[in-house]
Amino acid sequence: MRRIAAVLIRSFLQGLLLLSPIAITGYVLYSVFTGVDNLLPFIRWRGVGFAIIISVVTVVGYLGTRFFIGKWLFDSFAYLMEHTPGVKYIYSSVRDVIKSFVGDKKRFNKPVWVCVNINPEIWRIGFMTQRDMTNFGLEKKVAVYMPHAYAISGWVIVTESKNVKPVKEMTAGEAMKFAVSGGITIVEDEANNAKKDQL
Repeated sequence: MRRIAAVLIRSFLQGLLLLSPIAITGYVLYSVFTGVDNLLPFIRWRGVGFAIIISVVTVVGYLGTRFFIGKWLFDSFAYLMEHTPGVKYIYSSVRDVIKSFVGDKKRFNKPVWVCVNINPEIWRIGFMTQRDMTNFGLEKKVAVYMPHAYAISGWVIVTESKNVKPVKEMTAGEAMKFAVSGGITIVEDEANNAKKDQL
């Protein structure tokens, strides 16, 4: 009976391991879909509101980058938001965060190793966001953003440039995946590739 129970428990845990990522991903996608769809409550048919909003956002993005008038309108609106007391702090912060991840000027595209402790030697992975902190009164210093594992948060450190070296083994996307996954993603990929090579 103990052996049967152990097999059942192990099988349950394996099934949980296999199904959890699929279920969580599906739930997140469903939540995003229904959340966007509910922005237009007067639409009775499910999915139509989602399609309308996605289409409007796409058209606005196209007009705002391809045509002079559209670009001028959005630049004027941005200028107004940036010079409105109180509003400018919210607007500029949100804009900078979004631009850090998407757009033509991504900020998190320079993965680096950072030495955070000398004895014992400890290195952490992060993304250089400022190459020169002289304007802040910190000469020979750089700013590095370090994402937390299994979270969307992170923290910024300022350290001497000699404590930072570029990550040459990974792309920016792989480095972010490495950091957020707690350092297991790349290792697993390398192990899988090694097994494929042996086969």
